[in-house]
Amino acid sequence: MATTELKSAKYIFVTGGVTSSLGKGIIASSLAKLLQSRGLSVTIQKFDPYINIDPGTLNPYEHGECYVTDDGAETDLDLGHYERFLNRPTSQANNITTGRIYNNVITRERRGDFLGKTVQVIPHITDEIKRNFRLQDNGDYDIIITEIGGCVGDIESLPFVEAVRQLKFELGEHDTLVIHLTLIPYLKSAGELKTKPTQHSVRMLLENGVQPDIIVCRTEHPLPMDIRKKIALFCNVQVNSVIEAIDAETIYDVPLLMQKERLDQRALYMLDIYNDKDADLDAWKSFLGRLKNPGNDVRIGLVGKYVELKDAYKSIAEAFIHAGAENECKVKLEWIQSETLVNEHHCRETLRELDGILVAPGFGERGIDGKINAVRFARENGIPFLGICLGMQMAVIEYARNVMGIEHAHSTEMEPNTDAPVISMMEDQKKVVDMGGTMRLGAYTCKIKRDSLAHNIYGKTQISERHRHRYEFNNDYLNAFERAGLRATGINPDTGLVEIVELNNHPWYVGVQFHPELKSTVKQPHPLFVSFVKAALTYSQQERRSEVVQTAHVEAAEAVD
Repeated sequence: MATTELKSAKYIFVTGGVTSSLGKGIIASSLAKLLQSRGLSVTIQKFDPYINIDPGTLNPYEHGECYVTDDGAETDLDLGHYERFLNRPTSQANNITTGRIYNNVITRERRGDFLGKTVQVIPHITDEIKRNFRLQDNGDYDIIITEIGGCVGDIESLPFVEAVRQLKFELGEHDTLVIHLTLIPYLKSAGELKTKPTQHSVRMLLENGVQPDIIVCRTEHPLPMDIRKKIALFCNVQVNSVIEAIDAETIYDVPLLMQKERLDQRALYMLDIYNDKDADLDAWKSFLGRLKNPGNDVRIGLVGKYVELKDAYKSIAEAFIHAGAENECKVKLEWIQSETLVNEHHCRETLRELDGILVAPGFGERGIDGKINAVRFARENGIPFLGICLGMQMAVIEYARNVMGIEHAHSTEMEPNTDAPVISMMEDQKKVVDMGGTMRLGAYTCKIKRDSLAHNIYGKTQISERHRHRYEFNNDYLNAFERAGLRATGINPDTGLVEIVELNNHPWYVGVQFHPELKSTVKQPHPLFVSFVKAALTYSQQERRSEVVQTAHVEAAEAVD
């Protein structure tokens, strides 16, 4: 019986130089989107040079948001961009760190797999990197894009660059492609764009044996032809392989900018892939049209303790962009430090002009009182409210204290000895010692009650959402909360874990234990965010009408006087 031979994928590697935060993830995502829109099957993976096994134990100030996949992997925030652009899930295999590479090799050494040989960076570490490069080469993809974290020249990145060199040599020139993202700074005093940093960055890559095939240049100003020719000459590439990546109004503009620069065509040509299909970006352009031409705007407060670093809530911010475009309105996010909301007067002054309030996820006791105050303000003033993970738990605590009269209600995370633990540690977490990768992680099922706002939002009785938490609603208090008016409308059918709570006598009040922001994409905005923004828009319009009526009454009274 004849067997069908699996197709072998082609590989694109994206490296960066000069400085970090140039946007390798956005360039990789944009190229992947263009190739996908041409009918090719594409995935993206991120290789990070830090020694942590994963970002799960990193403080958000260190590395921004920890993005969680369906299979429970705690990953780099760039995987969120990959999913939002491509509208397809990633997994554990899409994010590998130096820590995981070394852990795998050392585990094998302890087992005796190397038969007593001396274990070295070359070949053992680089072989393991190459093995992970190819983990997803299972016949499902035409192209695998691999983003190499950090900068060329960083000591941590050397094994990854060496592995790229080896794989490029092993597979041949038409099966691998290296795209190097670099910076072309503009010196205002000289009035010139400078190519020297790019030359040095490429030279450093060449010293490691890797010749970039395409150079993508981040710039604040258009690249004139003489600059492109100069880069091509000094960096050993053709002029049409020098791509301008000018600063964009939004990251969602970048695919169109890269299409204009013919990055996808150049990549296909150099990989020897024949594809005469035009990129179908009509839906993407439609999204951008709604995003850039909103009919209204709403002000939504994001209350959290990491607001100084907006990347800590990256997926939430992007979910609001998607939901705003879906509602044809602009969401103006107000980033509110929860620690500033302890004072009642300041809390009222900060929150009273908002059309919606989101209390964000997080860990630890810092800023908890401010989050509870924000929940109370939203509940008592009829302002649309969404609580995510810790935000949902704060909604439970606030309701217990201020409505049910349970004065000392708290979470055992912040107050281990509380006599009213309405939020408590999950049973399977109580014996956990290691911190990394041990929370409730990944996608779990939630069953929704039909007579609920959640059912109206989702339009179905069973959903799957991603989790990242150790503490949960204490079901010993469930009946008391239900009698008092805070309903549990979403329940995990296997564990009985409360997933969704809501108030019936409120315009829009929902708390969720899961992280809906992680599943929002350009193509499929998350229904919770879409509904929340719609409720905020309704609230805003009602408030404006009320202000108009009040003004009219005042003017009429003054006219009589």
